[in-house]
Amino acid sequence: MEIEIRTPVRAEMAGYYRALPYANGLPSWEPAPAAWHGGPEPWPPPRPPATAEQLEEWADADLADAAFHPVAAIVDGKVVGASAMLSFEVTVPGGRPLPMAGVTGTGVIATFRRRGLLRRMMQAMFDAALQRGVPLAMLSASEGSIYGRFGFSPATFRTRWEIRRSEAALQPAEPDEGSLELADAEAAKAAWPALHRAVRATRVGELSPLAGRWDGLTDASSGTDGPLRYLIHRGSDGTVDGIAHYRLPWSRTVEQAGSLIVEAFEATNAAAYRAMWALLLDFDLTQTVIAPARPRDEPLRWMLTNPRAFRVTRQSDNLWARILDVQAALEGRAYEVPGDITFTIEDDAMCPANVGTWRLQTDGPAAKVSRVTGPADLVIDIQALSSLYLGGMSAHDLAQAGHIHPLTGDAVAKLARMFRTDPEPHNSFGF
Repeated sequence: MEIEIRTPVRAEMAGYYRALPYANGLPSWEPAPAAWHGGPEPWPPPRPPATAEQLEEWADADLADAAFHPVAAIVDGKVVGASAMLSFEVTVPGGRPLPMAGVTGTGVIATFRRRGLLRRMMQAMFDAALQRGVPLAMLSASEGSIYGRFGFSPATFRTRWEIRRSEAALQPAEPDEGSLELADAEAAKAAWPALHRAVRATRVGELSPLAGRWDGLTDASSGTDGPLRYLIHRGSDGTVDGIAHYRLPWSRTVEQAGSLIVEAFEATNAAAYRAMWALLLDFDLTQTVIAPARPRDEPLRWMLTNPRAFRVTRQSDNLWARILDVQAALEGRAYEVPGDITFTIEDDAMCPANVGTWRLQTDGPAAKVSRVTGPADLVIDIQALSSLYLGGMSAHDLAQAGHIHPLTGDAVAKLARMFRTDPEPHNSFGF
């Protein structure tokens, strides 16, 4: 049996896609209620299998995209496994954009599983990313038990929440000096790029958009759900500082009747944020507002006269992070407090250059990472360091779980102070 792990050529791309669940109309996510889905069902239905024409269109588009880096597992000349990395920038603490390799579209044909092909593809992608100078890899895990063995660990989270309209009273606030408008898809498409740039500049964990990110927005209906609708907020100077997409789906059940689902929502300031939620929470002939894929620390809860009216109905991890280059990654972010800590990584088979004892010295935004010898303050595994990287994970929890072993009395507390960010990191879309 001859095994190759390499970039597929054009003639192999149809086979490449057929190794992926979504191209075959198979489930591509855990069969459990998803925090990124607003409907009453646990998850959206699988798409139908791709046609031969669609596979050709995908191949032409993907291979023309410089951000697309595919890898295939080929056994005796047949593609039996596929994955890819997408080139992103992710905003890290300090507001800096850092190159990030997003792992996506991963699968191995069922009859070729348990042979180490996924690990070999992942290793090839890690090596290629390091050659491109990319210090981080990230993914959205379709199944929670798969990716930890490759060094990935949750770094951002998302929630799905609901509010009954009858309980959605907001606390008094100053009048909004801006304006709201119900817009069409073309207006939303035109406004999104600049708004997303402004949001991404200040939100840790946010990603650069892929090409054509908003091209699919439309005013057409979707089955019985009706069209997606668009709300835009402008500041007093006329600049767009908030956009929301919402849908009023038809329901088969009395319990779900009158639901308004907010499928996207971004605002660059508190006034726009409050004004848009005030309208969305008070549409006529609605009973419940549902918002999926939202941050865990949603400010809206604290704008309500009754914070208990804000009910989290689902929660899950979102981005899983994997540090590929410890020095470049840790020097690439800022730290809110000065500090000096020494840590040891004892094992990292896939990125062996990370193994050793490192000293991290921070002075506000500046950081220096260097190899050292001698005793360390703590031992940490690469999964824990990757989870901590964006600042949204508890060092205390990771230590209690055995991923961090303190060697000095205050090591965990010091690590927590240095890495923590407020607000928590969040990204508004997956890949």
